[in-house]
Amino acid sequence: METGVRSYKIVTDNIVREIFFQNILNISIAHQGYFDPNNLKFGEIKILGVITNTTPTVVVHQNGADVPSSHNTTYNVSSQVLHITGLQLVLGQEYTLRWEPESIQDTEKFNCHPYPEPTQSTCEARGCMWKVVYTPGVPHCYYPSKYGYSVSNIQITAGGLTADLHRDTDFPNPYDPRSPAVDLLRLEVTYHYNDMLQFKIYDPNNKRYEVPVPLFTPNNPASTDADRLYKVEIVNNPFGIQIQRKSTGTVIWNSQVPGFTFSDMFIQIATRLPSQYVYGFGETEHTQFRRDMNWQTWGMFTKDQPPGYKLNSYGFHPFYMGMENDGNAHGVLLLNSNAMDVTFQPTPALTYRTIGGILDFYMVLGPTPEEVVQEYTRLIGRPVMPPYWALGFQLCRYGYKNTSQIAELYEAMRTAKIPYDVQYTDIDYMERKLGFTLGKNFSDLPDFIRQIKAEGSRFIIILEPAISGNETESYETFTKGVQNNVFITWPNSTEITWAKVWPDYPNVTYDENSSLEEQLACCRADVAFPDYFRNSTSKWWQEEIQNYHANVLQFDGLWTYHFTLSLLALVLRERGLSLVTMCMESEQQLPDGTPVRHYDVHNLYGWSQAESTYYAMHNATGERGIVITRSTYPSSGRWAGHWLGDNYARWDQLDKSIIGIMEFSLFGISYSGADICGFFNDTTYEMCARWMELGAFYTFSRNHNVMLTRRQDPVSFNSTFEDISRNVLSIRYKLLPYLYTLMHNAHANGSTVSRPLLHEFANDRTTWDIYKQFLWGPALLISPVLDEGARTVNAYIPDARWYDYHTVSNLINLFRSNFKVKDLIADWRFLMCPSEKYLGFRRQFKVLEADLDHINLHIRGGFIIPWQVPNITTNASRLNPMGLTIALDDKGEAQGQLYWDDGISIDAYENDLYLFHTFKASQNVLDITVDHQGYVDPNNLIFGEIKVLGVASDIPPTLLVYQNGVPIPSTHIVNYDSSTQVLHVTDLHLQLGQAYSLSWAPDVIDNEKFDCLPYPEATQSICEARGCIWKAVSTPGIPYCYYPSDYGYLVSNIQNSPQGLTADLNRNTSIPNPYGPRSPPVDVLRLEVKYHYNDMLQFKIYDPNQKRYEVPVPLFIPNVPESTEADRQYEVEIVDNPFGIRIRRKSTGTIMQFFYTRWNSQVPGFTFSDMFIQIATRLPSQYVYGFGETEHTQFRRDMNWQTWGMFTKDQPPGYKLNSYGFHPFYMGLEKDGNAHGILLLNSNAMDVTFQPTPALTYRTIGGILDFYMVLGPTPEEVVQEYTRLIGRPVMPPYWALGFQLCRYGYKNTSEVADLYEAMRTAQIPYDVQYTDIDYMERKLDFTLSKSFSDLPAFVRQIKSEGSRFIIILDPAISGNETESYETFTKGVQNNVFITWPNSTDILWAKVWPDYPNVTYDENSSLEEQLECCRADVAFPDFFRTSTSEWWQEEIQNYHASVLQFDGLWTYYLTLSVLALVLRERGLSLVTACMESEQQLPDGTPVRHYDVHNLYGWSQAQSTYYGMRNATGERGIIITRSTYPSSGRWAGHWLGDNYARWDQLEKSVIGIMEFSLFGISYSGADICGFFNDTTYEMCARWMQLGAFYTFSRNHNVMGTRRQDPVAFDSAFEDISRNVLNIRYRLLPYLYTLMHNAHVDGSTVARPLLHEFVNEKATWDIYKQFLWGPALMISPVLDEGAVTVNAYIPDARWYDYHTGTDIKVRKQFKLLEAPLQHINLHIRGGYIIPWQIPGITTNASRQNPMGLTVALDDNGVAQGQLYWDDGISIVENFVKSVPAPTAKPWLCLGILDSLVLLLTYAKILAYYLEDKSKKKYMVLFADAYENRNYYFSRFQVSENTLNVSVIHNNYLGIVDLRIGYLHIWGITAHVTSVTVTYDGTTEAAIPQYDPTTQILQVDLTGKVYLLYKLNQVKWVTTA
Repeated sequence: METGVRSYKIVTDNIVREIFFQNILNISIAHQGYFDPNNLKFGEIKILGVITNTTPTVVVHQNGADVPSSHNTTYNVSSQVLHITGLQLVLGQEYTLRWEPESIQDTEKFNCHPYPEPTQSTCEARGCMWKVVYTPGVPHCYYPSKYGYSVSNIQITAGGLTADLHRDTDFPNPYDPRSPAVDLLRLEVTYHYNDMLQFKIYDPNNKRYEVPVPLFTPNNPASTDADRLYKVEIVNNPFGIQIQRKSTGTVIWNSQVPGFTFSDMFIQIATRLPSQYVYGFGETEHTQFRRDMNWQTWGMFTKDQPPGYKLNSYGFHPFYMGMENDGNAHGVLLLNSNAMDVTFQPTPALTYRTIGGILDFYMVLGPTPEEVVQEYTRLIGRPVMPPYWALGFQLCRYGYKNTSQIAELYEAMRTAKIPYDVQYTDIDYMERKLGFTLGKNFSDLPDFIRQIKAEGSRFIIILEPAISGNETESYETFTKGVQNNVFITWPNSTEITWAKVWPDYPNVTYDENSSLEEQLACCRADVAFPDYFRNSTSKWWQEEIQNYHANVLQFDGLWTYHFTLSLLALVLRERGLSLVTMCMESEQQLPDGTPVRHYDVHNLYGWSQAESTYYAMHNATGERGIVITRSTYPSSGRWAGHWLGDNYARWDQLDKSIIGIMEFSLFGISYSGADICGFFNDTTYEMCARWMELGAFYTFSRNHNVMLTRRQDPVSFNSTFEDISRNVLSIRYKLLPYLYTLMHNAHANGSTVSRPLLHEFANDRTTWDIYKQFLWGPALLISPVLDEGARTVNAYIPDARWYDYHTVSNLINLFRSNFKVKDLIADWRFLMCPSEKYLGFRRQFKVLEADLDHINLHIRGGFIIPWQVPNITTNASRLNPMGLTIALDDKGEAQGQLYWDDGISIDAYENDLYLFHTFKASQNVLDITVDHQGYVDPNNLIFGEIKVLGVASDIPPTLLVYQNGVPIPSTHIVNYDSSTQVLHVTDLHLQLGQAYSLSWAPDVIDNEKFDCLPYPEATQSICEARGCIWKAVSTPGIPYCYYPSDYGYLVSNIQNSPQGLTADLNRNTSIPNPYGPRSPPVDVLRLEVKYHYNDMLQFKIYDPNQKRYEVPVPLFIPNVPESTEADRQYEVEIVDNPFGIRIRRKSTGTIMQFFYTRWNSQVPGFTFSDMFIQIATRLPSQYVYGFGETEHTQFRRDMNWQTWGMFTKDQPPGYKLNSYGFHPFYMGLEKDGNAHGILLLNSNAMDVTFQPTPALTYRTIGGILDFYMVLGPTPEEVVQEYTRLIGRPVMPPYWALGFQLCRYGYKNTSEVADLYEAMRTAQIPYDVQYTDIDYMERKLDFTLSKSFSDLPAFVRQIKSEGSRFIIILDPAISGNETESYETFTKGVQNNVFITWPNSTDILWAKVWPDYPNVTYDENSSLEEQLECCRADVAFPDFFRTSTSEWWQEEIQNYHASVLQFDGLWTYYLTLSVLALVLRERGLSLVTACMESEQQLPDGTPVRHYDVHNLYGWSQAQSTYYGMRNATGERGIIITRSTYPSSGRWAGHWLGDNYARWDQLEKSVIGIMEFSLFGISYSGADICGFFNDTTYEMCARWMQLGAFYTFSRNHNVMGTRRQDPVAFDSAFEDISRNVLNIRYRLLPYLYTLMHNAHVDGSTVARPLLHEFVNEKATWDIYKQFLWGPALMISPVLDEGAVTVNAYIPDARWYDYHTGTDIKVRKQFKLLEAPLQHINLHIRGGYIIPWQIPGITTNASRQNPMGLTVALDDNGVAQGQLYWDDGISIVENFVKSVPAPTAKPWLCLGILDSLVLLLTYAKILAYYLEDKSKKKYMVLFADAYENRNYYFSRFQVSENTLNVSVIHNNYLGIVDLRIGYLHIWGITAHVTSVTVTYDGTTEAAIPQYDPTTQILQVDLTGKVYLLYKLNQVKWVTTA
């Protein structure tokens, strides 16, 4: 703080109300007796606890007037601190400061005036804020931020907390005196369970109505602080409750929002929500399952209202389930029964308003959606268990005239053989709709009921609660009711409250088409409503029901109907509460006699009736029966099912019925359904057919409609309709054992039956919006047609393996007209079994065929469905054989259950009178177990058929049946179809209620053999001595010697945690160790698995007792794993006997890795010894990419028994020869197109074997096993996640994207200069010149040859002309110099060289330089040269800190004193021992001896044996920083030897290749492979290094090489020149043309390089990365992409003038002509004369480009252009990144402790130096100054320092929009936009407008209708790119 300035800090709490109130600070003078002589001022004020979302505006007042003030204001949202600086408030003077939010975001406004008529005056009278907005829904009148209550007296206990809440009386109560405010409230929070809490707000001084519905909560809280899933915090000013999920930190309830109100007849509370995904609140009709959060208000007040949008109707369910963004779920119940509405707003937030009672919330924490419902029903009560027959199909109609009509329908259904169990009558059967009577027309109904019951059918009647009081004859029901005081009365009175509904007056007739009001006035009797809360009413009601059943009708179930109307609905307010219901003032009595207003309990009426009706029905029938009710409240499901009310025969009602049944699943009512085919209006044939198909999968399946509409039962149309109905109902009846089991699980555990997809696939966010499909339980997916005329359905297929339910079985004929039972028995095995093949797709929408007679059903892999041969009633079906459908998942596993009882007994489950089977299939074994045996079926039921889906076998399996572990005789028949993978077993006789095991297993096949002796000299004796199996085969590659199934380790002590797991592994010592004392085995290993990210995990196997070498390459992993169980893409399973790791992709079930040792599920051979480690894995497909660096013939790895070595080696490319790089990383594709990647972080010599299982075996000679897996799921995401782990690719300077020239063999500077001048004369673009080692004195680093003494002057010259220069450096440092050689001398002084173990003696080797003063024939062999003439050299140990400093200093000195290079090219000389050739030549040829020793930065010694493959990696980092320090610019490093993360510092060239045609396509493989490896800057030596090139080859290679990211022409001495000016003018033209294309596209390429640097995306990109859903692309390797948009299809074959290019599934434009080629998803033969390369731009993308110059520096001065390639929808997008192309920023921070001078990644804020650390790319390292004081140097590239421009381009609807995402560069530097080319415009363009810097003006279009190209030339004016806003073109219609 400056002298004379004071600061002032305000803590906003009640204590300071005197000085702070409502965002005002008053500075007043209480006494003025001193004037400070220093003119002190308040200069700074901090206000703590300011709650707002935006920075407030601060205004200073003095004496009531504004005072000018130049203060600055900052606001921190997270800390809630408002910081005001620069004030000049004079000490001793009075001021007022006011701060107000600049603008409250609309979504943050909470409605203060929720009625249609607010005005500013009425709003402000409420103490609220007014601002008119025009966005629909946003309130004009909203609460100020402090509106509400404050908190005091918080008391915390182990079981919860309490607090007092005080109303802020500074705000008026707008409801006085009608609804006086409650100023003091009590909050009680009770932690009932670890997954459930209650928070209750009530008036502690006045008893208020509380809901009398009993809930199931513990007497004392049963939770513990450690195990609770939640954390509760009470916040103040205003009061709020915050509930946080502990495991994720997600706040799932936060009521600290303004507007909390608690008055007598109006209560309001709001809460923020964790996401936009809310489900529940009912019963209202809405258009999606998920609630619309866009300012929608929904009323809840039970009402006799047919479904209609926004109309509240029969039920009242103030419960919702909320999804959190991570896939966790929670549920909230407000236990309040008063009229209510809820408002959703996009904050997201929710506001409750109710007109009475208290606030009593219950929250359940899930965390899965299913667990939410289970916990909710644990609270409210589990759903009722229906009788078995109630799951049958049911028929009803309002308007049956007599019994004969019903009987005729019944007979017609039986004749048609349509399954059907239950018949109803609506109120027609009563006398004048009078309860407990029978109409004259139905006098024979009792006989009919007895008849159908004898035939196995059932009957249900309707009952109404309205009891007539106007009867002229005796009506015992009413009389007994009066006697027992059962009716609702007026308050404090016994006088009945009368209403009118029906029945009718006696002896009165009327027109039934007249209005309800007319009927009520003329003809309806006065009725009394029973008060079901009273004990007397319950007893009376039950007696009436029992008497009616005993004396009149022997019904089997009851259907109750209620008449209600909502007050709080958004419509019909003016009609009041008492239409078709009780007056709100009437009084009811609770069982204990407490009076309650109907006003309070109206919404409980249906709930209160259900329980009495349920027990009455039980008592009357003596059986379980069923009650169907319309009006429900939480816990109604304990006693009743629910139908969705009087719906309409409209198509929209089909999908709304799905919403309804899923919603009632949430509400704990599992037995529900809509009136099939609609209640009101005439249905249509098609609608009713589709509704029958859908309704067959309602749990309550009933067809019902109203009088005077057309009949719609299944036999009312034609025979085809009958077939449709019969077929779909037969499916239902077949699946009833599965459905009954689901209903039992709902009853016992609270799980859902009709289940939303999101309940099973919460991690797949697409399912969160699915509401036109649903599941039965976890296993059956139902995808009905819901739209008129549709013959397909666009179904979402979630992340699992799915099997089509249907087959070609002709079910129609099974129920033909001449059907006989014997036919059924003969044909039952063919009934509707699941199909033979699982779907080949998942996690996507799929258009499925759906003819009118078809509903799409799919069974989920991993589940077993019990079923039974269907018949025409459930009673008949229960006599038939049963079966199992076993749908295997990707692991080959499945599970299921069967609950079975007699189907009718009351409380069979509770009384243990049931049978419970569990089924489990795994590893080719089905176990049928009996978990509970309390029921024996009298019909001797059997499982007669089993179908196993997804059995993968080349050989038909055999099936054995076991009982008690012993095989038993079985006459079953086995059929297996390998093409469909279905194992079908018939004629089984497995008794229901007994346990069995069934096993099926094929023989061992060759592909399952894992090589136990991977050497050429395998013999049977050696093989068997290893404990392996010998069998000679003739097929090449298949091992003769292979492991037995138990070869490996065993698992013990598995410890799981939220962050991973550990386990101990113990070697199976019964198997010998074949390596003896040379490599002793490690008998005990430790496994560690860490779930680092949701898309990445690590699994590491090491020796816990002996420290072994581990790779010292730093990776970027979190300190603590950041994944969550809900969001992880993977599941990990540890299997035993022997040990294996199984990793499965959750979304698909695909097993991406097995590390096992058993057939089919485990891979044998896991070995861990000191110097030999082997582990194998199965792969999910044959498609594997990566492992390098070796030459191979395709991008995809050959899986046909191929072995590849990895050991860095100076080996020119050759098939199967390992060479410069070491990359134990691969990407694997899964069969569904998902991708994953695996890194084995091991640097020892290694090989990998691929076999067609598909499987992969790793072998390495040291270290440990340290695997990292990334889950993608796309190939691009695999690379992005991999480079997040190893580090993002380096960002090259712009000039490094230019063309480059080099040759090994330049004799002097003049030769280089002549080439430079020839290139400039030919005007061929070219940026960088190199010299190879020729420029050095005798190839001696950091020297300059006399022949190149003028090279420094040449370099300065070309740099002044915009070109750049790169030199080569080698690591071998001569020790034989006869003159002073400071590089070596300093190296010795600083101890930088590799030494012998435990010694300072340098390890000498021979490579080059030469001895001084020695000459030799350069054509002699390498061995001869080494012997005669090469100096002894020392290799720097780049791990050492001293080496890094020495190397960087040498580089800097050389640049400063000798040669001003711009980049460095480093070369390594290495040889592999584990290669498949040259083993006999040893390790130390052209490299250091393996026994030598190196030292890590901390001084730890390591063998060169272990780190040999890291040598190039270790040099790259030091070289990178040395180059940057020397040049002060970005520069570039080109390296040959690489390891994972080398790309952070260097680009890569593919080594010393050959001038051969095969090397062209292999270079494409190479650059794509290095894209996988995270090295985006790569390329091959254009035209080849060794051998003479040819004219044609070099021309084609120049065309290809122009699209390497690193584009350099380079060859060896003694061969012909091959630079572009070495041939003829035609060759120059070819080179110039293709390089002009490259230079033109550099803005696009530079943007791609930026994206690689920031996000890790690839630049040279395989086609499969963009088109992974096209399997043809998985094998493409002769074409590639630049990014997503430019496809390169070069000619790679001698003499070819065409190229057979694959055109993926997109719109493609010829780059050269701009025309749409109109070809896709096929190979196409393209013309390609010698001067032409085929390039295509992909529709949907925008390519930035620039007029090319002969250097990048010249090009950058030219105008920019955009090429817009429209896709099929006229849409395109693109990006542009732009900076100065060279900058780095250097900052020094003093006095930082420096443990090492080795670079590391700076990830934080250092000594108040605030740096933007975007993507953690700021690089840090330490240097020393002369005083040896430590400094820290921070390098930040242009991007990291934010000195760049980045924009996005978007085209749609004939408009190009330019969005500048960031700009801190253009404007300082001008970049013009000059050209716009738009391709693919199909209509004529009439005009073009350009909006530039906010001003719109016309431009002149040039449109060619033939080519469909629009060109707009903008060069006539100066348009700066960063000011371009929009370009719009108008086309003719």
